[in-house]
Amino acid sequence: MFKASDRDRECGREGRDRDGEKENAGAQLLPESSDRILKTGINTLQKTLVLKTQVQLDDVNRQLLQKRLEFKDRMQALEQRRAALLEKQEETKERATKFEKFVEENEVKRRRALKKYQLEKKENELREEEKSKLYEELEQLQLRHQQLKERVDKYKIYEEYMMKILDLLPEAYLEYGSDSLVMPIIRRHETLSITQQDLLQRLTSLAEELDQGRCNLDSLKLEHSTSRLMSNKELSELRTQWDQIREKNKQLEMTLYIQHDQSVDQIEEIGCLLLAVKNLAQQCHLQHYGPLQKMDSLTMMDMIKEFILETVDTERRALQITDSSSEPMKRSRHRGSKGPALTVNSSSKVNLKSSSKTSESELLSSSKMM
Repeated sequence: MFKASDRDRECGREGRDRDGEKENAGAQLLPESSDRILKTGINTLQKTLVLKTQVQLDDVNRQLLQKRLEFKDRMQALEQRRAALLEKQEETKERATKFEKFVEENEVKRRRALKKYQLEKKENELREEEKSKLYEELEQLQLRHQQLKERVDKYKIYEEYMMKILDLLPEAYLEYGSDSLVMPIIRRHETLSITQQDLLQRLTSLAEELDQGRCNLDSLKLEHSTSRLMSNKELSELRTQWDQIREKNKQLEMTLYIQHDQSVDQIEEIGCLLLAVKNLAQQCHLQHYGPLQKMDSLTMMDMIKEFILETVDTERRALQITDSSSEPMKRSRHRGSKGPALTVNSSSKVNLKSSSKTSESELLSSSKMM
């Protein structure tokens, strides 16, 4: 701002110097031109124009001087305003510094007050805690005082009783020694106090034993509950196994019933076969095998086989004899037609015997399995 004001001042001075030079030049021109005009006396158009321009120039210079004066006045006013503004700035700076100091002092005071408030708050809390503790102690002391008062009231009758006893005793009762009547009472009191202490000790020991017994009972209950849970678990597992075994037994019973039905059918078939074998044995009985009641099925089948073979052999021999004889052709043809039928019957008997033997072997094997 100071540099700009210096520049304005220098510009104003230069403008003033230039205006002064122009005024001097105009002043020199005017008298010269007027003298020439008076001397020559020639009014020409150019000279009038110069005069007009000179007059206009004078007016312009006059206006310029007025403007310069106005500018100078304004510059002075600006300088004054600038000085006033600088003074105001200084004042505002001083006020700002004072206000900052005031704010800092207030902040310090606030911190001190806050710290003091926190300390007082802590002290009040401690005092409140102490107050509550003192109230509790006071209540306990009052309760203790009440208990002691009740105890004093309770034992007051004994005091009155002892005072009455003292009033009834003779004045020199302490001189009697061990033979006095007071000593048995004192000894009785001592024995009673000793028994009371023993009973109290016994009571404490019994209470401890009771607590120990309760602990043992709790542990036994816990063990019983755990063992019960384990036994229930084992019981459930055994039940599942029993159910599985029962299902297996049911399946085995079903298979056994099926096998029994099959074996009954096989036994019936084998019985029929044995009856057929016995019937055949009765028809094909041979004397050298003995009676039929003592024979088993295998011997019967062997006997039937032998009988069939003998009959086949006899039939073959008979056929050979008939073929060798000279009989008519019709008879030979008739014999020839019977021969194949007999062979067919013999072969069917052999097949029957083999089937009966296989069925009998199956029967024996099934009876062994059963």
